[in-house]
Amino acid sequence: MILAVVVPSFKVRNHILAVVTDALQFVDRVYVVDDCCPERSGQLVEESFSDPRVTVLRHAENQGVGGAVVTGYRQAMADGCDIVIKMDGDGQMEAAQIPALIRPIVDGTADYAKGNRFFAIDYLRGMPTIRLLGNSTLSFVNKLASGYWNVMDPTNGFTAIHTEALRWLPLERLARRYFFESDMLFRLATIRAVVRDVPIPARYGDEVSSLRVGRVLLDFPLRYAAVFVKRFVYCYILRDLNVGTIESFAGMALLLFGLIFGAANWAKALATGMLTPSGTVMLASIAVILGVQFLLAAVSFDVNNVPDEPLHRRISSS
Repeated sequence: MILAVVVPSFKVRNHILAVVTDALQFVDRVYVVDDCCPERSGQLVEESFSDPRVTVLRHAENQGVGGAVVTGYRQAMADGCDIVIKMDGDGQMEAAQIPALIRPIVDGTADYAKGNRFFAIDYLRGMPTIRLLGNSTLSFVNKLASGYWNVMDPTNGFTAIHTEALRWLPLERLARRYFFESDMLFRLATIRAVVRDVPIPARYGDEVSSLRVGRVLLDFPLRYAAVFVKRFVYCYILRDLNVGTIESFAGMALLLFGLIFGAANWAKALATGMLTPSGTVMLASIAVILGVQFLLAAVSFDVNNVPDEPLHRRISSS
């Protein structure tokens, strides 16, 4: 089994050499993707390592972390690698955790494994408060959007994937920048790949995060909404019509009817000064209550519909 690490490299000159050195202790190949780095980190790696296991790939224009990882993924597949690990170049991720990270894939229980910094309270002590709050909120939103209700810490970039699953992903459509990790989970959901969390602490030092809170608040909600709609259409209409589909449409129809019907009669009562008949109030209320119940049932179905049979095992046995 050939293991590879992909390291996106942009403004990480102070950390990149240590990251590559540590990774080489646990994998067969390291791909450093110089994402048009102004610090020439790719050149630094080439000058510092003569090891044939280290390959530097370059972008003529900056493509973001997603674009860099996709470049590394493509090269790793072309070189016949079996499992590809993604590590950031800022030193936050410990290479010593690679064996634990890839274990679910090696054992055949997952297609994609990702670090989870929220597993233990001790893991959170070094996490900045703003990151803790932001990641907690994003985790719930991501569960709803991607359908992976068993996954926490969606923005964690310490991941590993089996190349059999990777070949089924539309790599050209993956988000190229800071939404990459969340978009990756959505794409995995469309091929029903199995995703597992692995408890792994993060290290925080003098690195500078490129993720800005304002950007997240403005951009992420729209992206997650689009992901949710696309996943629902693909998984619950185009590929499969099931109980969850019926519950979703019935819930939305009843809820909208109850809200619109109730609001219209409330406005009429205000305009005319006449009391709304109790039967009308009950009809609107029952529609809203039933609508909410159907939607909760749809969510319950979605929770129990999380993939549990790894894609690479299904392919190898067919």
